[in-house]
Amino acid sequence: MIVAFSVSPLGTGESVAPAVARAVRVVRESGLPNRTDAMFTSIEGEWDEVMDVVKRAVAAAGDGAGRVSLTLKADIRDGVTEGLSHKVESVERELAAGS
Repeated sequence: MIVAFSVSPLGTGESVAPAVARAVRVVRESGLPNRTDAMFTSIEGEWDEVMDVVKRAVAAAGDGAGRVSLTLKADIRDGVTEGLSHKVESVERELAAGS
């Protein structure tokens, strides 16, 4: 599965960069394939391992906050690996072909 998620503490001021960095650190240290962009962090793996990482990332981002906002989108597809890269490669091939 691939999960794209965004986590942000509430009530801790305007900048959430330190909290987001704590969450991203948890994801990167998990060893699972992942990507972070301006809006979401995506992570790929089996259901239980991905959800465990998301749970720990939310806890890390929420450290010191009384409330946390989480947005999550999942693509659950058995038997697919390397989806993070293959999905993007498919779109890039279409763009290169002029479709």
